[in-house]
Amino acid sequence: QVQLVESGGGLVQAGGSLRLSCTASGRTFSNYAMGWFRRAPGKEREFVAAINRSGGGMYGPDSVKGRFTISRDSAKNTVYLQMNSLKPEDTAVYYCVQYTGYYVSTSTEPRYWGQGTQVTVSS
Repeated sequence: QVQLVESGGGLVQAGGSLRLSCTASGRTFSNYAMGWFRRAPGKEREFVAAINRSGGGMYGPDSVKGRFTISRDSAKNTVYLQMNSLKPEDTAVYYCVQYTGYYVSTSTEPRYWGQGTQVTVSS
């Protein structure tokens, strides 16, 4: 059974940074692409970033490019999302996801989801 456990969310002022972590269990971590989605209040779920087995990253909205960085550590079965220069519009619940394959695109649907971690950015 796959489990994804996120941590690192919280309250931060605009301009600050947070690093989200997600530890996966249940499957061989290094075999699968990982990613992050978010859902802001009153908005649709949004793809944020994904990283392939090889470590190649991709990002969704233009608003996060250059500010967010996704990375993975297979020795720790963990994927990270480093978020810098945070803005109030980044406020959302952030979900860690795992895909069925090792290589994905920005439109690939994830297979497994974590419970989510709240990120709140105050102005």
